[in-house]
Amino acid sequence: MKKTKKAYASRLRNLVIIFALTAVIIGVSTYAWFVGMRTVSVSSFDVDISGTESLLLSLDGSTFSETVTINGSNYSDAYTGNSNFWAGNGLIPMSSIGVIDESTSRLKIFEKASLTPSPGGYRLLASQVDNSTTEQNGYVAFDLFIKNFTGADYIETLDQSNEEAIYLTVDSEVKVSNSGVANTGIENSVRVAFAEIGRVIADEEDATKIQGIKCTDVATLPEGTPSGVTGICRAAQVWEPNDTSHEVGAISWYETSCLNRTGADITADESYTTNDCGLVVDGLAYPTYAIKAAIPSQSNVDVYDGTAYNGYTSATYLQSISYFTDTMKFLTGTERPTFITLAPNSITKLRVYIYIEGQDIDNYDFASIGQQISVAFGFTKQRFTEDDIDYSGPDVNKGDGPYLRDENGDIQLDGEGNPIPISVDSTAPVITLSGDAIDNVTVPAIENEIYTDPGATAKDNVDGVITDDIETIGTVNLYVPGTYKITYKVRDAAGNLGIKTRTIIVTEQA
Repeated sequence: MKKTKKAYASRLRNLVIIFALTAVIIGVSTYAWFVGMRTVSVSSFDVDISGTESLLLSLDGSTFSETVTINGSNYSDAYTGNSNFWAGNGLIPMSSIGVIDESTSRLKIFEKASLTPSPGGYRLLASQVDNSTTEQNGYVAFDLFIKNFTGADYIETLDQSNEEAIYLTVDSEVKVSNSGVANTGIENSVRVAFAEIGRVIADEEDATKIQGIKCTDVATLPEGTPSGVTGICRAAQVWEPNDTSHEVGAISWYETSCLNRTGADITADESYTTNDCGLVVDGLAYPTYAIKAAIPSQSNVDVYDGTAYNGYTSATYLQSISYFTDTMKFLTGTERPTFITLAPNSITKLRVYIYIEGQDIDNYDFASIGQQISVAFGFTKQRFTEDDIDYSGPDVNKGDGPYLRDENGDIQLDGEGNPIPISVDSTAPVITLSGDAIDNVTVPAIENEIYTDPGATAKDNVDGVITDDIETIGTVNLYVPGTYKITYKVRDAAGNLGIKTRTIIVTEQA
């Protein structure tokens, strides 16, 4: 029985943290691209990545370890011939629907070419960034190689149904750093794209072959492609953090600038009406109509084109994107969605992009005041948490070491001859909601009422009651029907994160 419990505990522990990235962008003085494309300086952008026993990471496809670090100083040293890029002249608003160009194995991304105020917003011209030979200024891009040890069999044929699900960790976040200015909203326009370029079997030792993996469909591999290489070429998984957060300034800018558009004649100013555009409310998520093709002159595309905003969709040039959002990240149990998939017994080459989405409704002129943002995300193979299965047993992260040692380095034994483990606090605090996890409310009859949050309590296995340390994220507008989320987050002294989410469903009065 003890052996079974020990194996179960080890299995849970090995599944918890698969991948983590931390980044700090300093001097983000970007301006909304429909006002001007001013460059921003980028420095101290560090990427720390960690894995577990079943998954190792590398920046060169040769040297694998549980942790790697990449930053503005060492990104170009990853391996000879790499195409990593670190936004040399700073971040500027870009736009992408996540499509990978098979001929270059790079993200198709667009930048503003010109702009003129329109009767109901701003006319947008855009050109595709020419990154056919090298990445261009305005965003960050780098290669990451992931070795997945799960399973003994490697299936070379590309079939996503044979791959293993990976989830985004709940502590992944983008926020204004401690040195930045809060309440400006620059963090709400950041995007992180993960493009799976291709893969080989996990025991491949030819670093040149691994580094040279191209994003080409396996059925149309070009002549000279090494055997055993499987091109993937899927659209990148793009993460949109803070999808329900909208600052007052961004909402006011939108309400001031936007007018409804009939769509009867996109080339005429008469297509605009005097009606207001669709409502944008803090606490609810809204789509991004990103650029999917170069926008030439005389196309008369407005930055607010989209059914959720001015009512018109210029489908030739813009496309509503199905991002992976923070709202999805907080789903639990069987509702928790897969982020990416990895083939068992493989080395997969990923291309990671970090950029500011110019078409995001939160990307307005004064968001630049935020200046400094931090990005952190992680992957896990663990779909369920202790809360999902109501686990209340002993800490599964203890008992297998590290062990107490004497001055000679020998493991100390207890009275029964068992190794004495060092107490390591790896258990997250437990948050208990006050009231219901799902709160159904109706639009109140009395004006100016606000939502009363029932709150929550938090207790840690080491620190005890830490309710006062809970951070509450999210807003509820009682006068706009929709589904809102309030997230409660708390860390213990050891840095373990506890998270709980309440759903508030606001409906019209009967």
